[in-house]
Amino acid sequence: LEGSILVFCAFRVVKFRRTGESSRSEEDGISGEHEVQIEGVRTELEPVELGDGAAVPKEFANPTDDTFMVEDAVEAIGFGKFQWKLSVITGLAWANAMEMMILSILAPQLHCEWRLPSWQVALLTSVVFVGMMSSSTLWGNISDQYGRKTGLKISVLWTLYYGILSGFAPIYSWILVLRGLVGFGIGGVPQSVTLYAEFLPMKARAKCILLIEVFWALGTVFEVLLAVVVMPTLGWRWLLILSALPLLLFAGLCFWLPESARYDVLSGNQEKALATLKRIATENGAPMPLGKLVVSRQEDRGKMRDLFTPHFRWTTLLLWFIWFSNAFSYYGLVLLTTELFQAGDVCSISSRRQEVKAKCSLTCEYLTEEDYTDLLWTTLSEFPGVLVTLWIIDRIGRKKTMALSFLVFSFCSLLLFLCVGRNVLTVLLFIARAFISGGFQAAYVYTPEVYPTATRALGLGTCSGMARVGALITPFIAQVMLESSVYLTLLVYSGCCLLAALASCFLPIETKGRGLQESSHKEWGQEMVGRGSHSPGESQE
Repeated sequence: LEGSILVFCAFRVVKFRRTGESSRSEEDGISGEHEVQIEGVRTELEPVELGDGAAVPKEFANPTDDTFMVEDAVEAIGFGKFQWKLSVITGLAWANAMEMMILSILAPQLHCEWRLPSWQVALLTSVVFVGMMSSSTLWGNISDQYGRKTGLKISVLWTLYYGILSGFAPIYSWILVLRGLVGFGIGGVPQSVTLYAEFLPMKARAKCILLIEVFWALGTVFEVLLAVVVMPTLGWRWLLILSALPLLLFAGLCFWLPESARYDVLSGNQEKALATLKRIATENGAPMPLGKLVVSRQEDRGKMRDLFTPHFRWTTLLLWFIWFSNAFSYYGLVLLTTELFQAGDVCSISSRRQEVKAKCSLTCEYLTEEDYTDLLWTTLSEFPGVLVTLWIIDRIGRKKTMALSFLVFSFCSLLLFLCVGRNVLTVLLFIARAFISGGFQAAYVYTPEVYPTATRALGLGTCSGMARVGALITPFIAQVMLESSVYLTLLVYSGCCLLAALASCFLPIETKGRGLQESSHKEWGQEMVGRGSHSPGESQE
């Protein structure tokens, strides 16, 4: 109350609703006023002016101690201009998919230009995943200890620097080291999801996280189109340099990014968190909640042991297997697609393998225009995955969405046992890739939601690290085992996804319709369930 207060005369009871409740009605959210319920005769309201600093008369003061949490503020402010800007900027970081997609284009080019044997070509891909696997947990720890913005900025600038430097590599050993360092930086880019999720209201969170996943697909498509233009004229060095453009744009715009208000509150920076929330409210043109921002209990952040407390032990272990299965199956399908397309069908792949064995490992085959077209169409199959996941994730929940994605992929893998024609083979591969990429996206939604603020970045980082383990192992199945038995290969992928579907069902927590947990010392979801437990018509005296 600044400067004036309304005095109510000849009333027996004045009831106020708490402004700190996150379950305020829409009218309360718009007007920001207390609900007043009056028993007795209603008379005119008389304004009484108060001097600056004058205390509110006790009989008219709100008898409750109004407070709100960051979750309440984010819900009250809602989705607006600030979140749209944040979507684009974090999406630019997520477009680092270009650095991954370039592997499939760079490998055959260097194989021909530097006359590399097959194992050295394969090592170029593996070293990137080794870098990602070794750094994912480290970046998560940095983001929990020093802030989400700090961890994300360092990882992006690291990737940008070594990505551009790769274009100047004079010999194979140099590019091997530099691409490994690029992979080390890419391991921290998923922390953009952590920062992004902590600014999103509950109803918009799943859809928005899935929509920035579109930047991944756009990055891969842009990389293929860039390669079509650059490779015949400027060569692979310029392709490496130009592929860093999205990260360069992010580096130029990252000064706008605020630190997560949830992280600031947890680390004791209440004033900074409040200033961030006011900035969001101003940009969105929405009112701030009334009352005082509650400072969460300060905790040790980024501790691995917190992922294995009784509340999160099974969640962590099951999520590790789910992320492992996602990457194992996704990258496995990418490798299998080329083999199956070139062979025509599963039944022809064994005879083709015998012909390949007779060839010299140094046989040089540049990518043709038809190869780029196939790469483009395969990449475009991920967009239906985004749309399907977007449609079902808030209807059936995160757990069931992941389980359904794994089941459809497993079913399509089994159907590949049949000697189907090229058209049916293409349809099955596209459906399988759409759903496994959708399962990956659902995991990116679920994981930041299930962990508390103190360990959210670390939880996502360790899960991302397990995914890289799956990506490292899958070439031995999709390429080495394929030479022995194509049916056994398909059975391994199908069985792995069946187990992952079961793991998704056994996850102990469903995060659909829940707020983000602030403190690991509270029961999961207590912030939203507990604070929102009052009915809209309920008031406190």
